[in-house]
Amino acid sequence: MSNASKKLADDSKRGFTLVELLVVIGVLAILTAAVVVVLNPAELLAQARDTQRMSDLDAIRGAVSLYLVATTTPVFGTTVYSTSGTDGFNCGAATARDVYTIDGNGWITIDFSTMTNPSSPISALPRDPVNNATNHYVYKGDNTDKNFELNAQLESSKYASTKETNDGGSSTTVYEVGTDPGLTLCNS
Repeated sequence: MSNASKKLADDSKRGFTLVELLVVIGVLAILTAAVVVVLNPAELLAQARDTQRMSDLDAIRGAVSLYLVATTTPVFGTTVYSTSGTDGFNCGAATARDVYTIDGNGWITIDFSTMTNPSSPISALPRDPVNNATNHYVYKGDNTDKNFELNAQLESSKYASTKETNDGGSSTTVYEVGTDPGLTLCNS
């Protein structure tokens, strides 16, 4: 066997040294840490939950708008109800109710089940993705003026600083939607 062949055979048996492997593992660890810090998965999850909250409240607002069109004598109720807990945000003390029912006995006191033309746009009331004492939905209606307000507490820093302040409502710390002018039902 020639010297060149012997050298080639010896070189093919070489692998990575322990130092090289440790350097690669160290670089990967640093990159992983940098990605976690930059992406902040907790904030991304909070943003996803906030997006769901805003979507839920918009869907309910649309359902109530259809209810107003389809019903000659709409009933909104006057009690403050929430999906969880007793904190009605700015609405006062809330009573937790059966979360999902649409027959007027749920956390929204509007009876969507009586709608026939068009039929009820929702089959169940949504609830907050976290649904605890801090994060839940709140409803307050006004039978006299036929107005309502829905509130939710946003948790991501991105949406809490923009959506809660610019939603047209009377509170800068709660996301508010509804038909009440100025969304002041919960401050009266």
